[in-house]
Amino acid sequence: MPRLAINVDHVATVRQARLAAEPDPVAAAVFAELAGAHGIVVHLREDRRHIQDRDVAVLRKTVKTKLNLEMAATREMVEIAQKIKPDVATLVPEKRQELTTEGGLDVAVFENTLKGVVETLHGSGIAVSLFIDPDAKQIKAARKLEADYIELHTGTFAEAKSFADRQEQFERLITAARLAKKLEIGVHAGHGVDYLNILWLKNVTEIEEFSIGHSIIARAVLVGMDRAVREMLQLIG
Repeated sequence: MPRLAINVDHVATVRQARLAAEPDPVAAAVFAELAGAHGIVVHLREDRRHIQDRDVAVLRKTVKTKLNLEMAATREMVEIAQKIKPDVATLVPEKRQELTTEGGLDVAVFENTLKGVVETLHGSGIAVSLFIDPDAKQIKAARKLEADYIELHTGTFAEAKSFADRQEQFERLITAARLAKKLEIGVHAGHGVDYLNILWLKNVTEIEEFSIGHSIIARAVLVGMDRAVREMLQLIG
């Protein structure tokens, strides 16, 4: 059974809409773990639009499973990661105007820049994951950088408008996951994964972990975090 990591960014989004103290993403993470989640994911953006520095610091002290810090490959974020020491740092592209991460990191183009970041994180005892599109060139570049994991961007698959398009994107994910496994890179997947399309993705046996945020938090608003997490775990299992 693949692992399930819960991204609690959007709990912080609701909080920041009122600049209030609640809902607290740390509390959400606790409930997610109690429901059986295998890890917690947060994205500390440069613009701090949702998750704040305080959240990451407190989560590091409270998360009992695995803390995955999504971050841009900048000096500021590397220094924060070195201080916080998440279990995994996932390097993602970041643009100020985007609503959410719009695509994978172009590892092949920014290989020289990323090399130093990966080495620094590894030197601090932090495993590194690269959020990339399901593309052979990107996977091979990730292997060259000695990344511990890749996280396949499933957004294009999730947003497909027709069955034929979704099938095509699904095949891309399968091919990418198999290549990564062949190159001995751990395979994670995330972005746009929900309670329906997980029925496709769970059959990709090479995927070791799903990172899911929006759909579970949206469900939790209606039925509670415990039930929302357990329902997804049941679908995956």
